Amino acid sequence: MAGRTGLTAAEVDEFGRELDRLREAVIASRGEGDAQYIRRVIAAQRGLEAGGRAVLFASLLPPAWLAGTAMLATAKILENMEIGHNVLHGQWDWMRDPEIHSTTWEWDSASPAEQWKHSHNYVHHTYTNVLGKDRDIGYTLLRVHPEQRWHPVYLAQPVYNLALAAVFEWGIALYDTEIERAWRGEKSWGQTWAQLRVSLRKMGRQAAKDYVAFPLLAGPAFLPVLFGNLTANVARNVWAHTIIFCGHFPEGADVFTEEQVEGETRGGWYTRQVLGSANIDGPALLHLLSGNLSFQIEHHLFPDLPSNRYAQIAPQVRALCERFGLPYTSGGLLRQTTSVWKRIIRLSLPGPARQVADTATSQPEPVLAAA
Repeated sequence: MAGRTGLTAAEVDEFGRELDRLREAVIASRGEGDAQYIRRVIAAQRGLEAGGRAVLFASLLPPAWLAGTAMLATAKILENMEIGHNVLHGQWDWMRDPEIHSTTWEWDSASPAEQWKHSHNYVHHTYTNVLGKDRDIGYTLLRVHPEQRWHPVYLAQPVYNLALAAVFEWGIALYDTEIERAWRGEKSWGQTWAQLRVSLRKMGRQAAKDYVAFPLLAGPAFLPVLFGNLTANVARNVWAHTIIFCGHFPEGADVFTEEQVEGETRGGWYTRQVLGSANIDGPALLHLLSGNLSFQIEHHLFPDLPSNRYAQIAPQVRALCERFGLPYTSGGLLRQTTSVWKRIIRLSLPGPARQVADTATSQPEPVLAAA
């Protein structure tokens, strides 16, 4: 796949079978330990949120404001990354718990769950890094691969990417409505406005909760609570933006053409996930706060497996990649973040769009078609 592997079609298929066996082993071993894990994380998150909001009510004292804001920011990060994102992927549906199920969960984010599941679970995870199909390549705003044609607006992308980080949840909520597809005539404006109304209602509820209701309940601490909530939300947005960009856009993450994925086999799909993703090395706390998206390769391979299993299977995935000669892109948080920003700055400048085929090394065309 994509010229970097040198694998035959048979080897690509064998790689897929090995990963299928790994997936089946995890599914067969899911049990009470996994259920206890997610319930503990949810309990901890709710405790942090309740405690943080309570402490913020006493935030006329600066130490209380710092402590309350930190607790609330951590709670929001856990809710979005390790709980909401993964519950909405159906990772815990096997528990048959109606309170922790992808069809009932509504997360603490501006994006309505149903719209996000379509744009993320279906579009992104099906067409990962396929130009013209995966809208998450630059989120329709950024040039993050040289294969994207340059436009003068990209000169400003280092600046507006910073702004996007601060308001990430709001940007994603609007992005999920696919407004640009209506401009291009690919969907009706009626459908777009219907989706936009749903998003605006959810965004309004989120804004009312954090910037009206809780500050009013705080009485004389209205302003400290307001700014505490704002700070917690911005911290959560910047963190989510950082983790997601590090998993998708550092050096080493490939993109593909629609022609290259025509007739794609299961093994070819797996191979594309490995070549288009990157991991973040770090301690257990980093993995928890990242929603285990620090194991982005494993998540793209198995988006519906319990996130707490990614650390367990990552060495096996890496060993398989080494066995088949596939790159396994991984690095520390600082290294990956630096790589992303170097790419965003470099690709903001004009330059000819590189053809995806230019990255080829030894993969013959027939294998690309077969894989």
